Amino acid sequence: MRLSDEELDRYARHIVLKEIGGAGQARLAAAHVLVIGAGGIGSPVIQYLAAAGVGRLTIADDDDVALSNLQRQTLFATRDVGHAKVVAAANAVQRLNPHVTVTPFDRRVGAGNAAMLLAGADVVVDGCDNFETRLVVADAALAARVPLVSAAVGQFDGQLAVYRGWEADKPCYRCLVGGDPDGDETSCADQGVLGAMTGVMGSLAAIEAIRQVVPFGEDPAGRLLIADTLAFRFRTVALAKDPGCRCATA
Repeated sequence: MRLSDEELDRYARHIVLKEIGGAGQARLAAAHVLVIGAGGIGSPVIQYLAAAGVGRLTIADDDDVALSNLQRQTLFATRDVGHAKVVAAANAVQRLNPHVTVTPFDRRVGAGNAAMLLAGADVVVDGCDNFETRLVVADAALAARVPLVSAAVGQFDGQLAVYRGWEADKPCYRCLVGGDPDGDETSCADQGVLGAMTGVMGSLAAIEAIRQVVPFGEDPAGRLLIADTLAFRFRTVALAKDPGCRCATA
């Protein structure tokens, strides 16, 4: 893909990085990233992937913007309250970078549509707020062999990992969490969440999505990043592949 003079200027700070360069920026322009959830995590993911010049974003979310979202979902403004998140997100991307094509999907992601959404995607970023959807997305990503960037937050902490469970030495999402979609869940409406925490984890998720398109540095797959801002600490732990998990035979 050939970059225009405008794009060369817009992405100059990427192109000057030897790990990305013009070829890497062209790969980003040709890439398709699926973003599950346009909330606290999804907002910075969408903003930074659009700013980075990812050519196509599919954004899946079935919610409308609520006033209580604005404490952390920086993609939206007060005037967006009551409007569909995916529509407001698409409008925000268009204002930020007209070179990015957005496909909004305003229905809940489930077993009946996950494979369709993943078709043709290079990466999927999951920042949704319920465990059942996370499992559906993780299973579909494994079946389609699409790298999964999974981010989650709670109060003052966050987790981030990249999953490519079809590879012999890499775990999948179920290797970490098991398979119980009916496990107890506590929403941020119940327990609260520091708004900036979602920005931190969403920004890190955007980095990992870019890394899956244009590899640079160390491969993060097989490790879990844990952020604890109460303790002012980031740490990583190794994730083992579960020999009894479905990904062991994928």
